[in-house]
Amino acid sequence: MNLRKMYLFMFLFIIGVGQVSAQVNKSAMEDVEVSPFDFGKMWTFENLPLDYFEKTYGFRPTEQWIESARMSSLRFASWCSASFVSPNGLIMTNHHCSRDVVTALQKGGESFEKNGFVANELSDERRAEDLFVEQLVKVVDITDEVRKFTASAANDKDKMTMRQNALESIKEEYSSKRDWNGLRLQTVVFYSGGKYSLYGYKKYSDIRLVMIPEGDLGYFGGDPDNFTYPRYNLDCTFWRAYDDNGKPLNTAANYFKFNGDGVKEGTPVFVIGNPGSTERYRTVAQLEYDRDVRFPIRLRMMGNTDRMLRAQYEKDPSEELMNQIFGNSNGLKAFTGILKGLNDPILFGRKQKMEQKIRAANPGLDYWDKLSDNYADLGKLGPSLMMMNPNRRDATAPKSSLGLMFALNDYADQIKNDASKDDLEKSRDGIKELLKTYDNTSERALFAMLLQDYDEFSPDRPLNGGDATAFVNNLFDKSKLLQGKKLKKGLKPKSFKKSKDPFVVLSKQLVSRFNKSVQAFQSTGPIRRDLEANVANAVFNVYGSNLPPDATFTLRMADGFVKSYEYNGTVAPIKTTYFGMYDRYYSNDGKFPWSLPEKWLNPPIELLKAPLNFVSTNDIIGGNSGSPMINQNLEAIGLIFDGNIESLPGNFIFDDKVNRTVSVHAGGILAAIKYIYKADNLYKELNGK
Repeated sequence: MNLRKMYLFMFLFIIGVGQVSAQVNKSAMEDVEVSPFDFGKMWTFENLPLDYFEKTYGFRPTEQWIESARMSSLRFASWCSASFVSPNGLIMTNHHCSRDVVTALQKGGESFEKNGFVANELSDERRAEDLFVEQLVKVVDITDEVRKFTASAANDKDKMTMRQNALESIKEEYSSKRDWNGLRLQTVVFYSGGKYSLYGYKKYSDIRLVMIPEGDLGYFGGDPDNFTYPRYNLDCTFWRAYDDNGKPLNTAANYFKFNGDGVKEGTPVFVIGNPGSTERYRTVAQLEYDRDVRFPIRLRMMGNTDRMLRAQYEKDPSEELMNQIFGNSNGLKAFTGILKGLNDPILFGRKQKMEQKIRAANPGLDYWDKLSDNYADLGKLGPSLMMMNPNRRDATAPKSSLGLMFALNDYADQIKNDASKDDLEKSRDGIKELLKTYDNTSERALFAMLLQDYDEFSPDRPLNGGDATAFVNNLFDKSKLLQGKKLKKGLKPKSFKKSKDPFVVLSKQLVSRFNKSVQAFQSTGPIRRDLEANVANAVFNVYGSNLPPDATFTLRMADGFVKSYEYNGTVAPIKTTYFGMYDRYYSNDGKFPWSLPEKWLNPPIELLKAPLNFVSTNDIIGGNSGSPMINQNLEAIGLIFDGNIESLPGNFIFDDKVNRTVSVHAGGILAAIKYIYKADNLYKELNGK
């Protein structure tokens, strides 16, 4: 075949594939089916779908079972979940939930990151100051009480005010009740006002470290393996709660017994934890804003931060920098997955069809159209709001240049409004202070990066597609105002008022746009919240409380099965083993993040054969980290630590076909404790001895 024929053949083949692909996508869209479970399976404890559980799993939880599951589960500080796993206050959560806390517990010469930590006796356990866990002790549905308070509201604004007053009044009323006295009370709004609950938490503040693995084990695979499966992580930590008398807390009435052999294909499993937030009730218009503005900009900013942090680490490595890199990379990967889902025609098509279904069941309502109109305007202002914020905390923010822009603009406003001499002098001093740091190689590079990205995303294009570095260099070099000799004269009110200095002109343009965007988002905020509440109520009118509300970092139960799934042309096993971890170690020549400590390099065959991680179909999100995975016998068979890459669109839609929760296998935890750490007391305690 000659080259011309070969190229023609390739061209026709590509066109043919494109046509087939388009036909497949069109056909798939026509066959898309929506499900109530698109909104997820994060059930509140006060409204568990018992009939559904019985039909799906042949298991109907009793009131005693539900209470024990709730009382055995914990909120770990303000960022993770946890659970009691022994009658003596032993707490299980993730390594990644604990790694920042344990650093302060190290004594001279110790490194938990390199060597881990095991307390062989109670006296060896180390208290973490300011660390606490909370146990959800009391739950009550207060929907009817709130509605009584708001029944006479004349309009939505009055209703919101009366609702807030009602929630405060109900909290005050319950705080004086004997069963609720001494608890931390929290009112929770579900379905944007469809349901209301009151939660009472018991707080435990004497929390001591019992065991944490080395960073190599808790972080095995690092960012490359993050959100993937098969996976090989010992992402666990054990703490202990103590009572007011300094004794291990008696939790004999409510804890999850350990079962190291409870994972089989098809096993019904339940996650009890505190998912942080989901956005599954957002409208199509809101999701289009997320897809086209919000997440692309956020990803660009996080990508810039990632490159900068890694460059800094190459020059001067530190544990603190590595933690920052991991945290940013985790978010970068998560948001990439969400954006990929938003661009998936099948997943997005399901959101569109669901919205059509809800609207058809609520004829005459225009909440969706009004939100669409709002976001059409906000979409143009979003880039300015996100990128020009002077309070940005990311590593790539040109803080001095942004600060100087806003200081110059504020100074112009003061002159315009005839501010006092003292105020003007104070502003001039602030500008002079910023001028000491605004112009250096690093600041110029950061400012150029910001303007390049802003020029790409915003309709207000200061560069007009030009080169940002050349623009910034020209800007700084030609700004006579910012040059020392011209500064005093340039800052005189009369001179400044007429200034055509390029930096002053740019400041007026960008700061004005930012202020406009802030005003637009803030002024329409109450309107949008009302519309969102009305949309959620419209969904509620169709499905009632048969749908779980969006996550609110409050205790939920998510049901599922231990189940494999297809990926990369093969089938993922339900579990992995330590054999696989060592294969990853040797396949990557023991290089970080697949490195292992020396004491792990001569493992017994019993450890190698032990299970390490497993997957299930449960619905989780950030905040679920550290959640126990239990079976219907209230046994802890695993510990949540991640989801697979296919689970990331779960922020806006749940799909259990390939969405998988990844857990540390209870058997893998026991094997490590027995064969590597030789922590006999902990091993016996987890085995109920």
